[in-house]
Amino acid sequence: MRKACLFAAVLLVVAPPQRAAAQTSVDSAAIRQTALDYAEGWYTGDAARMERALHPDLAKRMVETGANGRSHLDQMGALELVQITRGGGGSRTPQDRRRAEVRILDVYRSAASVRVTMSDWVDYLHIARFNGRWVIVNALWEENPPSP
Repeated sequence: MRKACLFAAVLLVVAPPQRAAAQTSVDSAAIRQTALDYAEGWYTGDAARMERALHPDLAKRMVETGANGRSHLDQMGALELVQITRGGGGSRTPQDRRRAEVRILDVYRSAASVRVTMSDWVDYLHIARFNGRWVIVNALWEENPPSP
C-alpha cells in the first residue's frame, strides 16, 4: 500500500498536468488569430479572412424570443456568414465603435472556448484544431443592448 501511494505521489510530481500540455503559446496565438480573423474580417468586409477562420460546417446560432414569449434558434452557416461579410459585413460600423476583445476561456487538447466582445454583440466560440489549423466550428452569440 505504501509503495502504491509513493508511486502515485511520484506520478503527480513527475507527470505534467494535462492542461499545461494542452495550451502552448503557439496554440494560444493561433486561437487568438482565428478569433481576430473572424471579428476583424467582419469589420473590414474581408470575406477571405472570415472564411479562413471558419470550418465549412460552422453553426452560428442565437436564441431569439418572439413577441409571444417563445424562444427559437436563429442560425446560419459558414457560407452565409462569408457571403454577408463579402457584402460589406460590419464595414459600416464606425472605426471608433469597433471592438474585438478576445478572451480565451479554456483550451483542452484540440478544443478551445473563446469569448469575443464586439461593438454590438458577444460571441462564444468553439474553436477546434482541424487538419492542423484552428477554426471556428460553433458560435453562440447575444446582441448587446443599444447604448442610451
